[in-house]
Amino acid sequence: MASPPDNSHLERRALLRLIGALGAAGLATNSHSFARADALMNNDTDPCCNVIELRQYTLKPGQRDVLIELFEREFIESQEDVGMRLIGQFRQVDAPDRFVWLRGFASMQARADSLQKFYSGPVWQEHRTSANATIADSDNVLLLKPANAGRSFDLKALRRAPIGAVNSSSEFVVATIYYFAAPVSPDFVAFFDSDLAPIATQAGARITGALVTEQRENTWARLPIREHENVFVWLASFRDQAAYAAYWARLAADPKSHSIFRVRLRDQLKAEPEVLQLTPTARSLVR
Repeated sequence: MASPPDNSHLERRALLRLIGALGAAGLATNSHSFARADALMNNDTDPCCNVIELRQYTLKPGQRDVLIELFEREFIESQEDVGMRLIGQFRQVDAPDRFVWLRGFASMQARADSLQKFYSGPVWQEHRTSANATIADSDNVLLLKPANAGRSFDLKALRRAPIGAVNSSSEFVVATIYYFAAPVSPDFVAFFDSDLAPIATQAGARITGALVTEQRENTWARLPIREHENVFVWLASFRDQAAYAAYWARLAADPKSHSIFRVRLRDQLKAEPEVLQLTPTARSLVR
């Protein structure tokens, strides 16, 4: 049902909130790292990523670029060398002290093994004091898995920029987190695939991944996660912020989007979506 004329502006704003990401994204070379990355990215049986961490760090004021420079120089290859995949690193646009990143693992056991190797290994031991000095809070972590086999991150065709690279692009990534009172059902995943994703794609989004909470127990308790969360997370990429704004406009003007998001989505969520507007760092794979 259409909103009453005198409340139309309120309905439009509420719709956009509910839509979340649907309406709301001289270099040193390292031959060993490139050879290893090429082998992984060209391997169709690459196991990444059955388990994924979405990590949102709150940093001390003015320290975000300090951490990113250290992270991209020291903590990408060193984590991948012990079995992890660094999926993406991002600055949050509307939160200048927020650093968001994703890393993946082949399994829960592989996660425990890789984390033990990395955090007891020489690279972390050498640089942990410098890294920790930039961080105010690192406990905002969601443990996730692909929503289904077709929604995992496809990293095979992606090449990471070399150490020392600087950003020369304007890509924009939006991660939307839907919160539920109970574990995400297969019916909602099917609803995303059949209804939400086609609308987003038609409006101009490029969906790069869709994830749900991994309900199994944290196998490496030294790093806490947000327990007892039931979430569906999806990421969409845009050419730039202008493309994202155009996407908003298309969705807001689409009566079908209004019906789906004001009725079918709203009734299933326990809270409004959390929307992370992100710009990829120079060495992020997902962008």
